[in-house]
Amino acid sequence: MAEEVLMSSSRKITSHLTGSLLAVAFLTSFGSSMLYGYNLAVVNSPASYIKDFYNQTVVSRNGTGLSAETLTLMYSLTVSVFAIGGLLGSLIVGVLVSRFGRKGTVVNTTVLVFLAGSLMGFSRMCGSPEMVIIGRFITGIHSGISLSVVPMYLGEIAPKNLRGFLGLVPSIFIGTGVFTAQILGLHELLGKEEYWPLFLSVVVVPTFIQLMLLPWFPESPRYLLIEKNNVHATITALKWYRAKCDIQAEIEEMQEEQRSLSSVETLSVWKLLLDDSVRWQVLSVVVINIGMQLSGIDAIWFYTNDIFENAGIPAPEIQYTTAGTGVIEIIAGLVGCFTIEKLGRRHLMVGGFTMMGVCSSGITVSVTYQAQLSLLSYVSVGCVVGIIAGFCIGPAGVPFLITA
Repeated sequence: MAEEVLMSSSRKITSHLTGSLLAVAFLTSFGSSMLYGYNLAVVNSPASYIKDFYNQTVVSRNGTGLSAETLTLMYSLTVSVFAIGGLLGSLIVGVLVSRFGRKGTVVNTTVLVFLAGSLMGFSRMCGSPEMVIIGRFITGIHSGISLSVVPMYLGEIAPKNLRGFLGLVPSIFIGTGVFTAQILGLHELLGKEEYWPLFLSVVVVPTFIQLMLLPWFPESPRYLLIEKNNVHATITALKWYRAKCDIQAEIEEMQEEQRSLSSVETLSVWKLLLDDSVRWQVLSVVVINIGMQLSGIDAIWFYTNDIFENAGIPAPEIQYTTAGTGVIEIIAGLVGCFTIEKLGRRHLMVGGFTMMGVCSSGITVSVTYQAQLSLLSYVSVGCVVGIIAGFCIGPAGVPFLITA
């Protein structure tokens, strides 16, 4: 049985997209990656309501309200503490995936979402701004973990010819999360003052669905064989994820990797940076991730409403126009997902960054001179769309795929 599968074979390791692969890609991305995008955008719509809550709470405690500067500082902390949590989550993900496995880490860290959702959902009832801030910090930890472990899990369960496609599924769901927050934040839905705690805590819904369904799927075959040395479980997992049961070549490849890893010393971060044999790999990963983080996409998302307002779009319609940019994110993510195997990682990265660079130059010129030439206001709107599209085609997801 297991021995028969381990017989030598020269067959090419390729496979078709199966229902199990697609289901796991959607479940992990829906319950984890989408929350990152959602939490990026969720605090924009209820900003004034959250500030009012902070001020009213301090008045009830101390008898005096907060100054404008202090109130802005508290809200800024609420927004930025999410990134601080993400940094912490990214630092502990290596320990978690080694101890719990890839799927196990995704499943076990759902407790963070439920804890954060409870804190934010009951914060107004308890009159505690601290609960909102702590909840945002905890969601950041979860997102920092998810941004690393989900591409890792999908990359390890996918056959080589589908790793690019499945690896970009999380980036599509990140855009979907942003779009969902923009839609739910409309005044007709959860954009009213009384609903903002529910708006922040709705993240528990996709996580609950993930928790109910994902445990039924197998762990990463690579983790089962290389780290747990469980051949039978590896074969069972591969049968789940492959269209055919002829998987001996893939088993042999993982065993070869296992043998090579057994003779390699585990490196610390400092030793890794000093290792000449992987210097170009490390440099490539660092450069593309720095490029993604410093691409200016956060500034575009933050100032989109101001740019649209300066372009002459009526104030009541700006929220709908902004939601339209979420559709652009999803479409651009789908374009990247379905073309990555044909065009390659490099072309999507270079093309996306080039598009962002051209449009960033365009928006700089148009915003600077649109007071003298009104037609430039439309150019600035088009450049916003171009920057978002360029980012979501490649730079939004490929860096995580290459790093994983």
